[in-house]
Amino acid sequence: MTSNDGKAEARDSMSSTSTGHGLRSGAGWIASADVSIQDEFLNGLDEGELMALPFLFEFWALDHQLPPEGDWRAWVILGGRGAGKTRAGAEWVRAQVEGARPGDPGRCRRLALVAETIEQARDVMVFGESGIIACSPPDRRPEWESVRKRLVWPNGAEARVFSAHDPESLRGPQFDGAWVDELAKWRRGQDAWDMLQFALRLGEEPRVCVTTTPRNVRVLKTLLDAPSTAVTHAPTEANRANLAESFLAEVRARYEGTRLGRQELDGLLLEDSEGAMWTAAGLERACVDIVPELDRVVVAVDPPVTGHKGSDECGIVVAGVTMRGDVRNWRAYVLEDASLGAATPSKWAEAAIDAMRRHGAERLVAEVNQGGDLVESVVRQVDPVVPFRKVHASRGKAARAEPVAALYEQGRVFHARGLGALEEQMCAMAVGGYQGKGSPDRLDALVWALHELMIVPGGNWMQPRVRAL
Repeated sequence: MTSNDGKAEARDSMSSTSTGHGLRSGAGWIASADVSIQDEFLNGLDEGELMALPFLFEFWALDHQLPPEGDWRAWVILGGRGAGKTRAGAEWVRAQVEGARPGDPGRCRRLALVAETIEQARDVMVFGESGIIACSPPDRRPEWESVRKRLVWPNGAEARVFSAHDPESLRGPQFDGAWVDELAKWRRGQDAWDMLQFALRLGEEPRVCVTTTPRNVRVLKTLLDAPSTAVTHAPTEANRANLAESFLAEVRARYEGTRLGRQELDGLLLEDSEGAMWTAAGLERACVDIVPELDRVVVAVDPPVTGHKGSDECGIVVAGVTMRGDVRNWRAYVLEDASLGAATPSKWAEAAIDAMRRHGAERLVAEVNQGGDLVESVVRQVDPVVPFRKVHASRGKAARAEPVAALYEQGRVFHARGLGALEEQMCAMAVGGYQGKGSPDRLDALVWALHELMIVPGGNWMQPRVRAL
């Protein structure tokens, strides 16, 4: 392709505003083109085109920031912190209210802007760095009327600001569109959302855009399950070009791999199963930044039956204990989840021995229900003298996990950060059985590790108390 062809293609993409398809492809093409082609394209634009280019959001937007096609009533943008959700919401509002020219009517005339508080709606959605006013070109920029708490556009469209703390304020007004920000953290989320739905009754097809970091709350889960909801999603990293590198480095170092990080950075909705033995809130409270000097460390393995591509994971968990005074005062610390995907016996055995060496572990504990003596044989091929203990499961997974869950309830087990995948399995284990996908191999390994460190030494004191819970 010649540079002239490239310039023509990019110009065509700028003019394809009816559906946005050209714009979606144009920005990606320009971004990956040679610098000489980029310069030639930009130098070929007239003054008006250059002034308009920064405000053609579809030309610059990330995929998750663009409205899905098809028939939907609610568009939910799930994203990590800094993933560009606010910019996407502000640009969606622009697309609803603006016409072809500044004075022309758009699709919507009366919108609701709803945040947790009036101040958050004003400071983030209206005046924020990625808010509506900052995103609007000068000839289409709305005016803020502070007394009436509303934006008014040159074409007469208006958007009123509301607080989710006051759901009743949505009783009475009516709208043909709405932008809702951070729905998952509203304290009165369900009440405010319900009132908004009754207010969305103008126009032929009133729609709502929801921008939120996910949390395990009923109002969000119900919305996501609705057939009329469309969803786009992105982690914080997707918008790294617009974020400070120091911010990314700091949050990666502190939260990457943790359950909180999977929610706040990866933008994933992490659910607790009904009747779960562990909850996200409880595990977050158990997280520590500093692990004390430990008296004993073990590595526990829950090996898969086979090592082919479709096998279960191999759970490998490292944990240690401080043995101060009576066993009731001992405290356990989960140090690492070294689990592997489908792996051959030699691979998981090598990984388990490596974990022992990294942490100076005194013993390797392995479940032998599936492999029998073969499990120990595989391990000893890697290290013939490794201290090894075979354990055999005589009860179901949920029953084995209950005594360990009791240790957490007593505040006797703590987690190093970076155990997000393990903690996800823990929150899916309920009294009635495992509610997650596949097999909870990481959780099984954790159970065996803590059983070895805390329950076996507890002897007669621990066992009856746990069974009674």
